[in-house]
Amino acid sequence: MENVNLAEDFASLLEESFATSDLYEGTVVKGTIVAIEKDLAVIDVGLKVEGRVPMKEFGAKGRAGEMAVGDEVEVYLERVENAMGEAVLSRDKARREESWVRLEVAFEAGEKVTGQIFNQVKGGFTVDLDGAVAFLPRSQVDIRPVRDVTPLMNNPQPFQILKMDKRRGNIVVSRRTVLEETRAEQRSELVQSLEEGNTVEGVVKNITDYGAFVDLGGIDGLLHVTDIAWRRINHPSEVLSIGQTVKVQIVRVNQETHRISLGMKQLETDPWSGIEAKYPLDAKFSGRVTNITDYGAFVELEPGIEGLIHVSEMSWTKKNVHPGKIVSTSQEVEVVVLEVDASKRRISLGLKQTLQNPWEAFAEKYPVEAVVEGEVKNKTEFGLFIGLEGDVDGMVHLSDLDWNRPGEQVIEEYKKGDVVKAVVLDVDVDKERISLGIKQLESDPFEAASGDVRKGSVVTCEVTEVKENGLEVKLADSDLTSFVRRADLARERGDQDPTRFNVGETFEARITQFDKKTRRVGVSIKALEIAEEKEAVAQYGSADAGSSLGDILGAALKAKSTDD
Repeated sequence: MENVNLAEDFASLLEESFATSDLYEGTVVKGTIVAIEKDLAVIDVGLKVEGRVPMKEFGAKGRAGEMAVGDEVEVYLERVENAMGEAVLSRDKARREESWVRLEVAFEAGEKVTGQIFNQVKGGFTVDLDGAVAFLPRSQVDIRPVRDVTPLMNNPQPFQILKMDKRRGNIVVSRRTVLEETRAEQRSELVQSLEEGNTVEGVVKNITDYGAFVDLGGIDGLLHVTDIAWRRINHPSEVLSIGQTVKVQIVRVNQETHRISLGMKQLETDPWSGIEAKYPLDAKFSGRVTNITDYGAFVELEPGIEGLIHVSEMSWTKKNVHPGKIVSTSQEVEVVVLEVDASKRRISLGLKQTLQNPWEAFAEKYPVEAVVEGEVKNKTEFGLFIGLEGDVDGMVHLSDLDWNRPGEQVIEEYKKGDVVKAVVLDVDVDKERISLGIKQLESDPFEAASGDVRKGSVVTCEVTEVKENGLEVKLADSDLTSFVRRADLARERGDQDPTRFNVGETFEARITQFDKKTRRVGVSIKALEIAEEKEAVAQYGSADAGSSLGDILGAALKAKSTDD
């Protein structure tokens, strides 16, 4: 019974001893190194409880630590006693526990932590954060992709904690976030020190189609392709290369977005200054074609000075042709200055003005009434187009195809490709028109047939056809024809019946219309009778005052028969 009581007393004393000590499994406790056996340190954690810890756990990343007997250390107590009667201790776990506490505080405060990259794993790297192992994704290593991480390995450097999960033991860190923050601070300071108009030196960092990025010492500025030189630059690589040191001017600085616009041409004299005096109107210059578009071609007159030849000023005769079919890139051409606008930095040039106007040349060589020859280029509803010397066209109107027949009928006798002769009727240089006539190659039969016929004269007519509304007649001693309307057949209405005339019968009539332009002749028996009556009244009426109109006419007719 006494032995049992003694055992119970010892157990209670031991339990009380543990209760008053800091020895709790799963916690970090303080201990003292009491001995070092080869690569193991014997540590007393109190109450005569000892445990062994490998020396390498006191070093960094597998290197043995320099520890000595009597040193006080913190270790993690996994179990108070194992099968050998010793405590199970771990210095690594103690360090991790300490690190987790510090890292959680830093994570909550958003502070940076120091660590070392010590190994490469799938998708990134492992980082030692003073005992705690964190994961560094490859995308978070640097601002730009890094091919070789070797220089960064095992070097203490700052990291930003992105994520922590103690239950899973996961920590994700970023080196890129720290670099971006540092860079942003540097950029802000640098941007504030830059002033528009300053000249600085930089290094070409990258080249794109629209310009080049220049490193100004921690911050990039954009040198747009249009600000590289006053002359046309098709691509920045024509004059710049990566790594080249260039002198640039600060054109614009945006303090909010930190965007900087740079310029190289601003350091040179503007070639457009005094441009009007240098390139007077109508002056002729030589230049090189630099660019061709649908609406024209750009010509470099000197470095930095370009003018545009509009498509309408490229050729006198080729109106609907693409400029690329008239000139080619890099071709040397002679041009004439048409307009200069210094404010808009534009010069209008003319290519066709260096050659003589083909319509002027044609007019000089072929005056009106000259006979020309050409090929039928086209037939339209209003006439023929004839290709002429100097690559110009002339038009023969329907009315100028034949003297007697309708033009609509005559034009069917011509086809494209026929070579014909024509007479020049008119040349309008301003409107670029040439009027031609084919019928004018022969004399006007109307002109030849008319002879002494004129308005008011009396002619003998022969009836060729009797119609209900008048007579078709032929004028004696000529090839002229006319139509006598029913109302013109007699003065009296009862005598205006066309049927009282027979084909082949002749009569005298007076010409009331003679129009060479319309080629029309009008005759009238009625007009002749009225004219004869007026003449009789004038001649006999005054001597026989009071006599009747019949008496006067009778006397006139008697006098006429006597004369005959």
